[in-house]
Amino acid sequence: MNKKTIGSVIVGVMLMAVAVAAQDAKKPDAKKRPSPAATADATLNGKQVSIAYSQPSARGRKIMGGLVPYDKVWRTGANDATTLKTETDLNIGGTTVPAGTYTLYSLPSADGWKLIINKQIGQWGTEYHPEQDLARVDMKKESQNTPVETFVINFEPKTNPNAIVMEWENTKLSVPISATK
Repeated sequence: MNKKTIGSVIVGVMLMAVAVAAQDAKKPDAKKRPSPAATADATLNGKQVSIAYSQPSARGRKIMGGLVPYDKVWRTGANDATTLKTETDLNIGGTTVPAGTYTLYSLPSADGWKLIINKQIGQWGTEYHPEQDLARVDMKKESQNTPVETFVINFEPKTNPNAIVMEWENTKLSVPISATK
């Protein structure tokens, strides 16, 4: 190869490296995200069920009807889309959810909330496609006297859970869950 060809190859490789670095810079770095990752785990009929999500904090902001606007689909956490993985068929709020992996969104309103179980997975939390909805189920909404600073999802009770529970600010939400097999 002559010097001109080698120089062209080097320039091409450098341009490709810059393009790859630019693409990576657009992806949020998990280490730099202000909302930490969390997981809620349960065992139903001997099978694992887990919810992976990120935990935003209030930090003095109005949450319900503010940061989490009413009547708009919310990612149910922060960062990547919240993911439900189940090794067994479930009944969530009266809807059959086959074993598999799903994304959870919420539709908050001043009067009540819906949990959205969506079949699309692997996307950023704000990427929502309603045509992929498996179901929308009503959630029970309760007020709490003691504010919760950091968004949390749990299965309650811890042993043989019968509900998925979400808490943030002065709001507690729950939806029944059980294994169908």
